[in-house]
Amino acid sequence: MSPQPTVLVLGGVGFIGRNFVAYLVENDLASEIRVIDKVLPQTAYLNKRFAAAFDKVEFMQGNLSNPASVEKCFTRADGSSFDYVINFAAETKFSQPKEIYEDRIYNLSITCAKEAVKRNAKVFVQLSTGDIYESTGSASKEDSKTKPWNTMAEYKLKVDKELQNMAGLNLIIIRPAVVYGVGATGGLTPRLICGRVYKKLGESMKFLWTGDLRINTVHVRDVSRAVWHVSNWYVSNDSQTEPVIFNLADQSDTDQGSLNTHISNIFGIETGFQGTIISNFARLNMRAATEDINETHLEPWSDLLKEANIKTSPLTPYLDQELCSNNAVSLDGTKICTTTGFTYEHPKLTEQSLRDIIDDFKELGIWPRQD
Repeated sequence: MSPQPTVLVLGGVGFIGRNFVAYLVENDLASEIRVIDKVLPQTAYLNKRFAAAFDKVEFMQGNLSNPASVEKCFTRADGSSFDYVINFAAETKFSQPKEIYEDRIYNLSITCAKEAVKRNAKVFVQLSTGDIYESTGSASKEDSKTKPWNTMAEYKLKVDKELQNMAGLNLIIIRPAVVYGVGATGGLTPRLICGRVYKKLGESMKFLWTGDLRINTVHVRDVSRAVWHVSNWYVSNDSQTEPVIFNLADQSDTDQGSLNTHISNIFGIETGFQGTIISNFARLNMRAATEDINETHLEPWSDLLKEANIKTSPLTPYLDQELCSNNAVSLDGTKICTTTGFTYEHPKLTEQSLRDIIDDFKELGIWPRQD
């Protein structure tokens, strides 16, 4: 039996990273795990499960855009290299200045990949995004036309292209649909918060556009499993020497309509959509429309937190302008199955999986308990 690999997890305190670390620890998959992040675990709202996992790994705080810091993060006491390098690190906030994405996505990823080449890492997994594909409404495959519809995705694609041409890099690129699950503060979660707001207001919740706008999904546990699965597949496959790309998306073909049905059931509210006429009118001044939407949601959410005596919470119903546009996230996530034998354990988005997110926030004391 071959020895377990050593693993370096970059950006391991974030939503996907903490789930991946817990998956490795709970299943005893690695002989050594080092987690790097700029955020300290103690300040990151880790639940009991995640905190227990982090107690069993080595954590180092580091600036992964800085070459000297990266070199230190990659260095092991015995001089050997980490077998697997998994890069979840990136700026995840929308609507940021391009300089932020240049530094915290592009420079960060290129610097870490170059260090992985220098250290002869057996595999380097880069987390990209499904937002890089042209929004046509049909499911994008890994070789489909790219046309990023937000600035963050532009820089993710810029990284993807450069890494594929980096000599000596044993590269896997993962492009997930909207990732959801316990610990998610973005993705579907702001819509869940909006649902709670409309329950308080006693009003119907209506989003822009129509119910058939696709927002395909994948559970974070399947993302964690997939990253580990393809890493082992790549390393064990001697003939695999070229960069490889895998989309990740479940079988739900989630759209706004199916998500609203779940939200309606959870909060007992009516839901609907503004339709194309009103939505196209809003598109003429999307900034003002987004400000109006957020103004409707932010104050009632703040009131809910105050009523529950919650002084601070990382949760917000704030919707970025880029996320209010008429762009579909529609991915074909089957290549990973047919090529590597991977199977999705969460093939469908369920009401219970969304309730699990809320229940975890309640346990952490950052979501009102009186629901």
